[in-house]
Amino acid sequence: MILQNITTAKGTNINIHIRNGKIASISENLIEFPPKEEILDASGYLLLPAFFDTHAHLDKTVLGMDWFYNDLGSNRIDRIENERKNRTSFGIDTFRQASRLMELSISKGTLYMRSHVDIDTDNGLKGLEGVLQAKEKYKDIFHLELAAFPQSGLLIRPGTYELMEKALEMGADIVGGIDPAEIDRDPKGSVHAIFQLAEKYNRPIDIHLHEAEELGAFTMGLIIEHTLASGMQGKVSISHAFCLGSQKKELVVPLLEGLAHAGITIITCGQPNTTSVPRIREVSDAGINICGGNDDIRDMWSPYGSGDILERIQFIAMKNYFRKDKDLEFTMKLCTENAAKLFNIEKYGPYTGNPATFVLVKARNISESIVTYPKERMVFCNGKMIAKDWAYLG
Repeated sequence: MILQNITTAKGTNINIHIRNGKIASISENLIEFPPKEEILDASGYLLLPAFFDTHAHLDKTVLGMDWFYNDLGSNRIDRIENERKNRTSFGIDTFRQASRLMELSISKGTLYMRSHVDIDTDNGLKGLEGVLQAKEKYKDIFHLELAAFPQSGLLIRPGTYELMEKALEMGADIVGGIDPAEIDRDPKGSVHAIFQLAEKYNRPIDIHLHEAEELGAFTMGLIIEHTLASGMQGKVSISHAFCLGSQKKELVVPLLEGLAHAGITIITCGQPNTTSVPRIREVSDAGINICGGNDDIRDMWSPYGSGDILERIQFIAMKNYFRKDKDLEFTMKLCTENAAKLFNIEKYGPYTGNPATFVLVKARNISESIVTYPKERMVFCNGKMIAKDWAYLG
């Protein structure tokens, strides 16, 4: 296939020749190819690498199901307990629901994802079993990392630690954790247990840290200490990290220095309803890798979410008060280049010799793609168009 007249992020027009699933060549001037080649005119389309969603919950979504009437309390524990108790009675089949959300994500250009999957003593490993099935189904076109996630607490609910071990033995890729102080009520013991699992099963770590201000700073300090003590630099991520949004420089600056020293990645979702989120420029300037994700998409926690990572990038940019084009271009990196680094993806991006895996978006530049997140898109994976205009083609 030959794709003609594609716009690059630099504003130039190029042609891409795809052969055997890879980018055989990129040229500014169209050269003659054998007539058997399929030619597609991509005038007006912007070339972007395939997107990453580095924080998702495939096992939670109620996409395509009856409307979930949300009348929950405002506390996080209210949502946790409601979901744990009612997800089965509401009829969530995790294979079906994960498949729906994966296809929705693919249709909009996301081909790489990290999803947290709840592990608790009420529902056991059923959620993970279904998502593992979905992972296998789409493995040829969708790169999925799964974190075993003890959302209801790792230590406070006896039996959860043992279920986490089984989840890692079943194929979970990452050890998850959540609010060691607020949820587990034992920050030192909880962080130690998370790292104990990671070392035993040789897995990376991704901890949800909603704890804000001094409490979050204390827990983050423990995570930094354990990362250095266990030699896990480069293998630990902290999602949300709300304490980094504090206005107290004396609190944030030492944390940024510690995170950089420990090689810890920060993952933000730019939640509009959260007052305190990491300032992404500040985090990046400190030498810390920072990535982005959608978090909840139409589930028992939140009715919002379209699965479109371009829309989420807009949320993150707006949350950081970005207006300049250079800042919007920087925000795009959270769900492309920076995320590829987190996932250790080699040969990423639309370059000669790489897999022909990329997204074409009807936009003049990166900023316009973020602020308008247009429906007109073509998603390619290994040289095959697998989605067009928000429709999954299979």
